[in-house]
Amino acid sequence: MFGMGSQMSLNDFVGVIKMPKGVIAGVICQFTIMPIIGITVAKLFNFPPEIGAGIVLVGSCPSGMASNVMAFLAKANLALSVTLTAFATLLSPIMTPLLMQTFAGELIEIDFWDMMLGIFNMVILPICAGLIFNLFLNGNKSRKSIIIEIAAYVSIIFLKNLLQSTSEGISQTQIVSTIIKDLLIFGLLPVIAAYAFKLTANGRKDKLEKILSFISMLAIGIIITVITAAGRDSLLEVGLLLIIACLIQNMFGYSLGYFIAKLLRLKEKDCRTIALEVGMQNGGLASGLAIQMGKIATVGLAPAIFGPMMNITGSSLATWWRSKSTE
Repeated sequence: MFGMGSQMSLNDFVGVIKMPKGVIAGVICQFTIMPIIGITVAKLFNFPPEIGAGIVLVGSCPSGMASNVMAFLAKANLALSVTLTAFATLLSPIMTPLLMQTFAGELIEIDFWDMMLGIFNMVILPICAGLIFNLFLNGNKSRKSIIIEIAAYVSIIFLKNLLQSTSEGISQTQIVSTIIKDLLIFGLLPVIAAYAFKLTANGRKDKLEKILSFISMLAIGIIITVITAAGRDSLLEVGLLLIIACLIQNMFGYSLGYFIAKLLRLKEKDCRTIALEVGMQNGGLASGLAIQMGKIATVGLAPAIFGPMMNITGSSLATWWRSKSTE
C-alpha cells in the first residue's frame, strides 16, 4: 500500500471531476457486481460458511494497482483506471465492512468498526505515507500546496484515531500516544525516507519502483504461502471447487463490468477499463483482513487463490485487447 501511495498524487483524485460518468459507473459496478457474484457463487457451491465469506470478502474489496498495469497493456483508459483505483480505495473503509455485513453477515460474525479500523491501518495510512513520500521526493510543489496536502494527511490520521477512540473506548492518554506514534510512522518517517532516498539513489524513481515492486511481490508471496499452509486441510477438501468458484467470479466481473459500461454507451477504452477494475480486486487487502479476523485458514483461502488467478486472466485479456481496435 505504501508502494501504491508513492506512485500517486492528489491529481489522481481530480479524475472524478474530469470523468464523472466513468468513475461513478466504475465504482458502482465494482461495489455491487463482485459481492453479489461472490455470495451467489458461495451459495451455489454450498461452501462452508467461512470459505464462502472469503469469496464475498474478495468481491467487497476495491481494485488494486494490478488493474492499472492491465489497463495500460490493454490500451484502455489508464487515467480512468488510476482514478477508479484511488477513489474505490478511498471508499473501502466504509464500503468493504458494509458489504461484508450485508452479504456475509449470515455466514460469519462481522465487526464493522474493527474491519473499518483494520482497513485504515492496512490501506489508508500506508497510502498517506506513500503520498507524503512522493510529495517530498519530487519537491516540485509550492509551500502552500505542501502545507495543504500535509494538513489533509494529518487530518486522516486524526480521523482514524477518533474512530478508534469511539469504537474501543480507550483513554485520552492512549489516544495521544497512538496519534503521536501514527504521526511518526506515517508522517515523519516518509519525509526522512524521501530525503534519504534523494541522497543515496539521486532520486532515481526507476530504482525506487524496482525496490518497492520486489518488496510487494515478496510480501504477497509470503502471505499466500502462509495462508496455503494454514488452510491445507480446507484446500484438500474444497480446493478444486474453490478455484472454479474464484474463476467464475473473476470472469463474470470482467464480463458484466464491460457489458454494463457498453449499455451506458461509454467509449471502448472506458469499457475495457471498467471491466478490468471490476474483475480485478485487491487480494492483498482481502488476505490482510482475513488474517486480522483470525480466520486465515478459511476466509483467507479465496483471496490467496483469486490474487494469482486474476493476474493470469487479466494479463491474458489485456494481451487480447491490445491486438483489437479501441474504436
